[in-house]
Amino acid sequence: MQYLTVDRLEGTYVICEDKDKKLFAIERTEAPAGVKEGDVLRIDDDGTLSVDTAETDRRRAGARKKQSAAFRR
Repeated sequence: MQYLTVDRLEGTYVICEDKDKKLFAIERTEAPAGVKEGDVLRIDDDGTLSVDTAETDRRRAGARKKQSAAFRR
């Protein structure tokens, strides 16, 4: 199983980034419906793409925590 983070939506493509910072362009028609920037996509062994809402929420909470800590200084 692999994870990609949606970096941006660009025209007919969903631009994603993997853990190694490599970028991938996925056609919107191939992406899960309603996908948006910051979503974490899970690629199952059979190639199925889905939004991993739990992982998305976890990463967004971590980012908010880092931002909050940075502004307290």
